[in-house]
Amino acid sequence: MFPFRKKRPRLSVHEARTRTGGDRPEAVLLDVREKPEWKAGHAPGAVHAPLTGLVAGAALPASAQGRPLVVICRSGQRSQQATKLLTERGADAVDVTGGMNAWAAAGFPVTDERGNSGSIA
Repeated sequence: MFPFRKKRPRLSVHEARTRTGGDRPEAVLLDVREKPEWKAGHAPGAVHAPLTGLVAGAALPASAQGRPLVVICRSGQRSQQATKLLTERGADAVDVTGGMNAWAAAGFPVTDERGNSGSIA
């Protein structure tokens, strides 16, 4: 018999953008993809914290500490892992279904490391 596994709520990209956008966002959009993926394209205003660093024990960037987190990756797999890890550390975190692929498919902006139009790597 398998132990009961609590399902964590997930946000759509539309809900994620609402929670993390505007002049006074209620949460930080935390991108857990690796550096080359981040450089190619990410959501404007997102904060970068690669999953590999988090797994190795790295702290969250200062701008994300103590804030609710909306965690995103490319497709939604790594963000689920990161959300589990972060909630085990006491963070208020939820992940985004479909990740940056869904973000871009919804027509939301993606910028590269220089602030130009980016792509999802």
